[in-house]
Amino acid sequence: MSCITKTPAFILLPPLIFCAVFSGFLTGANVSYASKFKKTSSRHDLSYTIGKADEAFYAMNYEAADSLYSSVLETDPGNPDANWKLARLYVSMGESLPPEKPEERQPYYEKAVLHAEVSIKNNENIADGHTWLAASLGVLADNIGPREKIKRANIIKSELDRALELNPHDDVALSILGSFNREIADMGWFEKVFAKTFLGSLPKGSQEEAEKMLKKAIAINPRIIRHYHELGKLYKDMKRYEEAVEVLNEALNKPVLMKSDERRLQNIRKMIKKLSKKIDG
Repeated sequence: MSCITKTPAFILLPPLIFCAVFSGFLTGANVSYASKFKKTSSRHDLSYTIGKADEAFYAMNYEAADSLYSSVLETDPGNPDANWKLARLYVSMGESLPPEKPEERQPYYEKAVLHAEVSIKNNENIADGHTWLAASLGVLADNIGPREKIKRANIIKSELDRALELNPHDDVALSILGSFNREIADMGWFEKVFAKTFLGSLPKGSQEEAEKMLKKAIAINPRIIRHYHELGKLYKDMKRYEEAVEVLNEALNKPVLMKSDERRLQNIRKMIKKLSKKIDG
C-alpha cells in the first residue's frame, strides 16, 4: 500500500495493510547542522531542538531533521515526541525513494517501527505514537509482501483505533484507516483464507467505511494530497469514475508538502487520464 502528518501530513503512505532508512547515522553536513543546536540543550529545554527539527522536516530537509531529532535522543533517549517524529521522518524518507528499490526503503521502515515503539513505551497516551507505529508497520509489511501485510492487519487496526480514541481529529490516522478499509474490502478469496489461517479472523472493512474515513480526513486537513489520492482510488474501485476524476483534480491544486507528493501527483495525473477515457468511451 502506498501510506501521512498533520500540516503537512504525511506521507502517506501507501496504505498500511494495503497500503510504503538509510541508517540515520550522522555524517558530513548533517553533523555540522546538528552540532549548531546540540549545545542549546544546556541553555534551553529539548523542545527548542525539536522545534528546529520540525522546521527542517516541514521544509523537506530530511537529513537535517534526522540530525536534530537524533541529537535530542543523545540527551533523552526515551523522549516520546522526538521518537514518534523520527518514526514519521523515516517513513517519509522511505516513501521518497523509488518503489522499485524496496531494499533501500526497508531500513528506514524498520527504524520507524522501533522509534514509534519507544515513543509508546515512554508515553502511551500520545496519539501520534500509535498513528506512526501503524503507518510504520504498514509500509514495512507492504515492502515485504502481501502475506506480511495480512499477518500484521490486526495490530495495525488496533494501533489506529487507539490513535483515534486519543485524538478523533487525527487526519493521518483517519486517512490510513480509510486505506485499510478499502484494501480489506478489495481482498480476494485466497487472501481471506490466508488471513483466517494466520489471524483466526480478519478485521472488518468496507468501501462505505473507507469513504467515511477519507472524507473526514479531508475535512480536517484539506491540504494533504494523499487524502484525495486514496479517495480517488476508492471511487475508481467503486466504478464512480466521475467522482474519482473530480476528487483527483482537487489534489492537483494542493501544495507539495512531502517529497513523496511529487510521485503521487504523477500517479494522479495518470489516473485522471485513464479514468477520463472510461468516462468518454
